[in-house]
Amino acid sequence: MHIGAIEAGGTKFICGIGNEQGIIEDRVSFPTENPELTMSKVIAYFKDKQVEAIGIGSFGPLNIDPFSPYYGWITTTPKPGWTNFPFLDTLKSEFDVPFEWDTDVNAAAYGEATWGAARGLDSCVYYTVGTGIGVGVYSEGRLVHGLVHPEGGHVLTRRHPEDEYAGKCPYHSDCLEGMAAGPALEERWGKKGSEIPAYHPAWEIEAFYIGQAVSSVILLLSPKKVILGGGVMHQEQLFPSIRKEVLKNLNGYVQADEILANIETYIVPPGLGENAGLAGALALGIKALQNRP
Repeated sequence: MHIGAIEAGGTKFICGIGNEQGIIEDRVSFPTENPELTMSKVIAYFKDKQVEAIGIGSFGPLNIDPFSPYYGWITTTPKPGWTNFPFLDTLKSEFDVPFEWDTDVNAAAYGEATWGAARGLDSCVYYTVGTGIGVGVYSEGRLVHGLVHPEGGHVLTRRHPEDEYAGKCPYHSDCLEGMAAGPALEERWGKKGSEIPAYHPAWEIEAFYIGQAVSSVILLLSPKKVILGGGVMHQEQLFPSIRKEVLKNLNGYVQADEILANIETYIVPPGLGENAGLAGALALGIKALQNRP
């Protein structure tokens, strides 16, 4: 079985080929440029691969309503050139195979539920904290969509009492993404997160915002695992601080041993590491093949 997988990020695209065991057998990556150039590279990669299906996890916002005439489009993204781009139609005009299409974070959540940190569980939430903040939701054995799809990076948040930063989000200023994504870190402190020392007060403030978001999602969705990925979460010192914030915020209200006694194995990094997004797209491709008419 040869399944195609596309992790379409705002910064780079990763395309790959994998099998039903979740093994990525081949991959290629290239920068995300304008749609014409980027999609021509995607098409060229898959042209001679003879894939049986293709799964896609894409940056958004997306139209994922299969009954909409705009299904498969990237919609109101701030990414220049990609607004209202018919992503899925572009690929369907080239490849006569089943497709499955979802957000990049939903794909990562699905990958983690299939082969990663949430394997064997029927629910998990996946946060990516990087250039932006996105949330993928897998609940009761399926990915959650609803009216559009989860946009948990833009939830409103209480301010840290010592944080006077205005916020970076062009829509909401001081939402979660506006306060805690990579660009907010860089603008607030004058250097990239990777350049900020582990003992810097930046990380206490970062943990405050992420911990607040995780506490809220636990209360709202009660996931059986919370997975935190993305470039900012490469700062491993964040995990103990975020867990501490969550325990403080919940204050014993949620009576579950997974939180009260074993939070180190409840709020975790991706089990698939940097492969979570691509593996999730692969899992979507397998789903597309299984569900074909």
